[in-house]
Amino acid sequence: TKYRKHLIAGLLLASAPFLTAAAVDDAQLKTAFAQVGLNVSSIADSTVPGLLQVMTDRGLFFATKDGSHLIEGQVYDLKNKVLVNEEILKVVRKAGIADLNGTVIEFKAPKEKYAVHVFTDISCGYCRKLHSELQSYLDAGITVRYLAFPRGGLESDTFNSLQSVWCAKDKQKAMNEAKGGAEIAAAKCDSPVAKQFELGHSFGINGTPAIILPDGSIIPGYQSAAQLQQALAQLPKS
Repeated sequence: TKYRKHLIAGLLLASAPFLTAAAVDDAQLKTAFAQVGLNVSSIADSTVPGLLQVMTDRGLFFATKDGSHLIEGQVYDLKNKVLVNEEILKVVRKAGIADLNGTVIEFKAPKEKYAVHVFTDISCGYCRKLHSELQSYLDAGITVRYLAFPRGGLESDTFNSLQSVWCAKDKQKAMNEAKGGAEIAAAKCDSPVAKQFELGHSFGINGTPAIILPDGSIIPGYQSAAQLQQALAQLPKS
């Protein structure tokens, strides 16, 4: 939630375990982040002079290169008129999605023009609305690839339901039934649900549906097929 994010930011600033040396290495910075409850997955130079971009299990943060300050929030490039956070996250999302592409539940358009990834939950009203209109997306040439995002967390009933869908022999049928409100036979396996959920969190997602476009940009919330088709048509040609 937004409250949780602000609380984390406040704790970071209040506890400030960061080092004050002229420069810090990755291991030191990871340790500093861990002390305030953030697990670092990658550290890189940012396009913002003097700052590092730090990807964590709770999204993107920035840090000064001497490790003395951590920054949470949006950074805007006034010269190029772009949101720095989003430009970084586009690349991160594309790479993360590619790693999990073999674990999606796909509904393929017969005449595919685009493919989008949708973080979804079983009990989410707008997720069910989107799925009930699935044929309109397919007719528009939009392939839908579902990723799991149990909003209640890894110990919730929705996690168990999503796991049962991903562990079903016929995953598409199980998804159709679950989105229709039917009871799904409980099933367990080495499912990707937890990994997909954690990936979504690292993207900064905290609600469903969340639609990832081919360029890595994100649309939070429901979009009709016509709205989504318009957004896709406006993407730069690759």
